[in-house]
Amino acid sequence: MRSMRKTTAVAASAALISLVLAACGTGTAGGAEPSLRSHERVAVYTWWAAGVEKRGLDALVGVFEKQHPEIQFVNDGLMGGGGSSTSKEHLQSRLETQDPPDVFVAHAGAELQDYIKDKHIQDVSGLYQEFGLTEAFPKDLLDRLSTKDGKIYSIPSNIHRANLLWANPRVLEQNGIEPSAEYDSLDAFIADLEKLKNAGIKAPLSVGTTWPQVHLLETTLLADLGPEAYSGLWNGSTAWSDSRVTTALEHYGTLMSYTNPDRDELEWDAASAMVIGGESAFNIMGDWALAAYDTEDKAYGTDYRVVPAPGTSGTFDFLADSFTMSSGILDEDSAKAWLETVSSKEGQVAFNKIKGSIPARTDVDPGQFTEYQKTAIQSFGQDTIVSSVTHGAAVPISQLDAITAAVVAFNSGETDVAGFQAALGASAEG
Repeated sequence: MRSMRKTTAVAASAALISLVLAACGTGTAGGAEPSLRSHERVAVYTWWAAGVEKRGLDALVGVFEKQHPEIQFVNDGLMGGGGSSTSKEHLQSRLETQDPPDVFVAHAGAELQDYIKDKHIQDVSGLYQEFGLTEAFPKDLLDRLSTKDGKIYSIPSNIHRANLLWANPRVLEQNGIEPSAEYDSLDAFIADLEKLKNAGIKAPLSVGTTWPQVHLLETTLLADLGPEAYSGLWNGSTAWSDSRVTTALEHYGTLMSYTNPDRDELEWDAASAMVIGGESAFNIMGDWALAAYDTEDKAYGTDYRVVPAPGTSGTFDFLADSFTMSSGILDEDSAKAWLETVSSKEGQVAFNKIKGSIPARTDVDPGQFTEYQKTAIQSFGQDTIVSSVTHGAAVPISQLDAITAAVVAFNSGETDVAGFQAALGASAEG
């Protein structure tokens, strides 16, 4: 049960509050007390309930408490929600029953389309001017955050890179493979996977359960189509029937044949642990995986290597955790205060130092960050940027759900490449 948040309006009587709540329908399931907003508190909903994500959130809260000591932070997320998918379902039920948190985290980009359409979140474009973000954020990022009518509905706390190959140098050296090499093509990468398998490595490429398998598909499509045609899959300028898509899906099936048989039982971090422990040589995952290596005190460049995913050098596959402001909240001042901290230089530095991502702001000192993060800052500034499909930047949730279902069917043997390609094409048709 969530604790009741009392209003600061001294003139409001208990009877009047009851009438307002009854009219607004803000009661929660199971007889829980209603959630009231006030100037004195800000209710923030995230799926960051454990590990490095929770520590990053705690660091951000620490900055908020210094910048806005008059406002109390309330962690309004689903504790023990079992990951972002469960939390998103819980959040959706709250939005539909008019019990919104003041702000909630979501992936920047197309993932927000349904929230915008259903009027669950507000246009925060004015805050970009108020907080000086039009100068602090790069133009390319601002363009990706903006809707067709020029409005912006969220403020990013970070930038993640999705297209990364993580490698165990010791395993590679023991099997005659150069540990620092970048792969120009998937064919070259597959040749080394075959070499490792012949040497007795049962799962040269580790992967986790459903969404990491979609993530692997994403980087495979990017490798074989290139950034322009890859982006065309999501804006309609590249046909799913394109022969390059067929090649990518064939490559994807080959890559999956080198992965661990227990993949459907493993979370993404367990797949990272296989590389750390030497059970696998490679894992394709975003830079949030950095936390798994740091937790084990592994040294960058010595205990592990991280380079662009095979065939994607020169491309930055983008996603961002961002905060929205809900519609229908009783007071917006505390929500704006939280968004100010999220966008501030101090907030972005504190959060990203822990999270492994990089700030959205361009006016931070790269020297404050890890060696990997320095390379990511440089890459984001000079490489071709594309949007991640797996992580909400490229397509709305409904299309991602259809893509995910197609991946599950293919990896379980229910469909062949032709059927897989047809199902992916159908996902774009609604």
